[in-house]
Amino acid sequence: MATLIDPNDPALQPMNPPGLPLAGKKALVIGVANKDSIAYGCARAFRAFGAEVAMTYLNEKSRSYTQVLADALQVPPELYLPCDVREPGQMEEVFKAVEEHWGKLNVLLHSIAFSPREDLHGRVTDCSLPGFLSTMEVSVWSLIRMTHLAEPLMEKEGGAVLTLSYFGGEKVVPHYGIMGTAKAALETTAKYLAAELGPKGIRVNIVSPGPVMTRAASGIDRFDELLNHTKERAPTQSLVTPDQVGIATAALACEFAKIITGEVLYMDGGYNIMG
Repeated sequence: MATLIDPNDPALQPMNPPGLPLAGKKALVIGVANKDSIAYGCARAFRAFGAEVAMTYLNEKSRSYTQVLADALQVPPELYLPCDVREPGQMEEVFKAVEEHWGKLNVLLHSIAFSPREDLHGRVTDCSLPGFLSTMEVSVWSLIRMTHLAEPLMEKEGGAVLTLSYFGGEKVVPHYGIMGTAKAALETTAKYLAAELGPKGIRVNIVSPGPVMTRAASGIDRFDELLNHTKERAPTQSLVTPDQVGIATAALACEFAKIITGEVLYMDGGYNIMG
């Protein structure tokens, strides 16, 4: 006997995601250092998907590298602000400006990490207490604080918090050192945030690209060897680009990905699956 199906049943309608899936959304990007930054690739993608973008710079020196990028993204002057998470009050000022200008926030990208050079290049066994605390403050605690500040701005419409990690937070990667410890803490922190904020419609996900030659990555000892090894071992035999990371991250921020939270999305050409 044939089953009668209503021709207007949504299951029979074509799946047509909107051409600008982030239209009307507001995105805050923390961590753009220059045009080669993964954070800038993400900001470009948010803008291409239709979102308005706010952006921060670390200090006046970095502003000379990022002003042209903010202009390219049409960032309002009042939403292009300094944000050194070690400086008291700067994070709070950024979110205050977002509230005053937009009244809401839909997407937050946390793309910052730091460790003192002597601790980053040394053994984890030898890491100093000041170096450990500084690494964790910038690389992990800042996500907690930013998410806390973003929560009231996302409560009405829900939102997506995204942070950047690396495979060295899951498995030991030679020369990644104390940053691997920080990334492991970051990923676990993001999962706890996802569990706590899920009932409010706020999702928290971890984006884990393969190695990209950025200014931050250049501080890692023998990073060129890591790039070559990844390219040789990855099934695609290629390295990811900031724009590729950006497009996938923007997709993760869209409404059609709203069931995804607390996940690690690898973008490394399949390197993480290799034994």
